[in-house]
Amino acid sequence: MNTQGNLIDTMVAAGAHYGYTRTRRHPSIKPFLYATKDRSDLIDLSKTEAQLETAIKVLGDAIRGGKQILFAGNKPEAQQITKETALALRMPYSTNRWIGGTLTNFGEIKKRIEKLQDLLSKKEKGELSVYTKKERLLIDRSIEKMDQSFGGLSEMKQLPAVLFVVDSLAEDTAVKEANFMHIPVVSISNTDCNISGIDYPIVANDASQASLKFFLNHIESALKNARVPETK
Repeated sequence: MNTQGNLIDTMVAAGAHYGYTRTRRHPSIKPFLYATKDRSDLIDLSKTEAQLETAIKVLGDAIRGGKQILFAGNKPEAQQITKETALALRMPYSTNRWIGGTLTNFGEIKKRIEKLQDLLSKKEKGELSVYTKKERLLIDRSIEKMDQSFGGLSEMKQLPAVLFVVDSLAEDTAVKEANFMHIPVVSISNTDCNISGIDYPIVANDASQASLKFFLNHIESALKNARVPETK
C-alpha cells in the first residue's frame, strides 16, 4: 500500500484501512481491497483517496449551486461528528433515527417540521402562557419528541441535492429512499457494505470514531471553502 502521500499517512494513522473479517465482506467491495491479514480485510487507501476527492467535488458543486446536502449518521459512533459537521456547514442532518419517508414523503415531513417551528416560536414569544401548567407540560414533551425526530431537518426547505451517509449498510433505508428519488448518494462504507447502489462511495473504516472524525473533518474543511458567501 502506498503511504507516501500525507493524506494517506493520516488515513493510516486514523485506522481508515481496517475492514471487517473476510466472512463479512460484500462482493462489491473486493476491487477496493489491498490485502487480507489475519482473516481481516485491508482497504486500498490509494483508491479511497481518489474516491474522497471525487466525493468532495460532488458535494462542493452542490454547495456552490446553492443546494443542500442531507447528512445521515444515526449509529452511536457517528452521531456527534455527523451533527457537528452538518451544523458547521449549515446543512440538515439526521443523527437520532432515520424517519421513514424523509425523502419519499417529504411533503408530510415538511408539515411536521413547520409544526415544530411554530411551537418553538410560540414558546419563545411566551404565547403558550395561555395554557394551563399541565397543558404546557404536554406541549413541552411534544416539542422535545418532535425536536429529536425533526430538529436536524428544520433547515431542509426542499429535497436535498445529495445525501451523505455514514455506513450505507446501517443507513440502508435512507439510501433506498434516495435511490428511489434519484438523489445522488455519497457514503463512507466499510467492507460489509453493498456499494452497488452508492453513486459516490468512500470505502473506509466506518466503525472507528478516529476514522470517521478524519473523513468528516476533512470534508468539512474542503466544503467550507466551497460555500457561496451570504449576501447582506
